[in-house]
This record gives sequence, C-alpha cells and structure tokens, in this order.
Amino acid sequence: MLLIRILIITICVLYIVRSLARIFLPMLFQSVVNKAQQQHNQQYTQQRPHSRPEEKIKVDYVPPAPKTTIPDNEGDFIDYEEVK
Repeated sequence: MLLIRILIITICVLYIVRSLARIFLPMLFQSVVNKAQQQHNQQYTQQRPHSRPEEKIKVDYVPPAPKTTIPDNEGDFIDYEEVK
C-alpha cells in the first residue's frame, strides 16, 4: 500500500512540475533572449557610433575591357564521328 501511495504522489508531483514548466520556462527564456539582445545592441552602438558621417566612393575612371578575339590560326576544328 505504501508503494502505491508513493507512486501516486510522485506522478502527481511530476505532472504539476511539468505543467508549471510549460508556463514559466518560455517566460524565462524570453527574458534571457531579451537581455542578450540588449547587450549585443549596446556593444554594436559602442563600436560604431552613429555620429560619424558616411563616406561615399566616387569612381572617375573605368578601364576599357580587354579585347578577347582569337586569331584564325589559333586552334583547329576537328571533325568526329559518333560511334554507336
């Protein structure tokens, strides 16, 4: 009789703990994620302040594309027959 009572109490306690974990664990994880995100944002703003003006790149000269013509004496076409 004592064994059955211990099993029932254990099952009830595990069920209650599982139910409470479903409620409180998402809140706990959300707070951890929010805290990590705030730390990341603070580090990012310290490394790159927004007061610096953005620099622009200006290109004045674009070199012409090289000519890639192949002379007639380069390479020969070889006929082949398809063997079946």
